[in-house]
Amino acid sequence: MSKRAATPKEPPTPVSIEAMIRGLKHPHEAEILAIRALVLAVDPSITEAIRWNAPSFATTEHFATFHLRGATGVQLVLHLGAKPRPDATLRETLDEPTAELTWKSADRAVLYFASLSDVAARSEAVTRVLRTWIAHV
Repeated sequence: MSKRAATPKEPPTPVSIEAMIRGLKHPHEAEILAIRALVLAVDPSITEAIRWNAPSFATTEHFATFHLRGATGVQLVLHLGAKPRPDATLRETLDEPTAELTWKSADRAVLYFASLSDVAARSEAVTRVLRTWIAHV
């Protein structure tokens, strides 16, 4: 039996995040794009990639990822990287009621946006939350 030489695989063609979002044909595309712009404006060191089948944002570590499978609105999941950090003290540090965070664990919270006006109305509070969150990554 002869061994076949391994054929080098071509790296996948990079897809822009914006192209990926537009390709979803999501009913809340405008909100997704507005939230994306809001996150990217928080700090020039923020990068984005497709992780967990959704747009995700990072500085030194991924800290926010869209959850786009919900039937209504858009969720932005805030986390401290891929691995759980149950000893995180972020919840005690972060007090921003107008951002309307829903805590899932010590190192994970969700921002839910129902509409484009909701994104606009909470943009300042969300910006403050994201700055604090990034400082803990």
